[in-house]
Amino acid sequence: MNSDKKHFVSIAGNIGSGKSSLTELISTEFGWKPYYEKVSNNPYLKDFYSDMNRWSFNLQVFFLSHRFKTHIEILRSKKSVIQDRSIYEDVEIFALNLYKMGKMSKRDYDNYRNLFKEMTSFLKAPDLLLYLKSDLPKLQKQISLRGREFEKNIDPGYLKNLNESYDEWISRYNTGKCIVVDSNDLDFVNRKKDLQKIIKLINDSVIK
Repeated sequence: MNSDKKHFVSIAGNIGSGKSSLTELISTEFGWKPYYEKVSNNPYLKDFYSDMNRWSFNLQVFFLSHRFKTHIEILRSKKSVIQDRSIYEDVEIFALNLYKMGKMSKRDYDNYRNLFKEMTSFLKAPDLLLYLKSDLPKLQKQISLRGREFEKNIDPGYLKNLNESYDEWISRYNTGKCIVVDSNDLDFVNRKKDLQKIIKLINDSVIK
């Protein structure tokens, strides 16, 4: 599985889709450096789930700053990497959804989009975007199982809207290779054969 060529793979997906777990497993399998989404020490996340209107812009700018820094580090690195969520999901999914829900003002949304556009103009997209597509029941089950206090009261409608935004974005994604993985019946954490399916997809797409 080793290769002298550098590979940059990013895992996309809704909250609870299993991105972090898969990132860890792929990192172990290929010996790639993992980059995780900043959750445990995010200064805005708890406040955001309590009052989305007040904290949506702050949260999105924090995530954008963190992911931009991460993306630059990835591009400068000589090592192959596996990334938990891409920078493109910030504007295409989360900021857009907050704006549509009336949780972010048009002024803040336009400001955010302009900032995003300027920042990402300097970036090279991942070699492969792997989208974990999960329906609402699967997302809710996995969110419940991981037991994060601030996620207990996530509105199912919010997750549903995110899924719709993901489907629309993926349908027009054209900045690199993209593979959609229907993960509703997969358990890549506990079933080796399910993990091997994804490993084969990655191996066939960017390594061979």
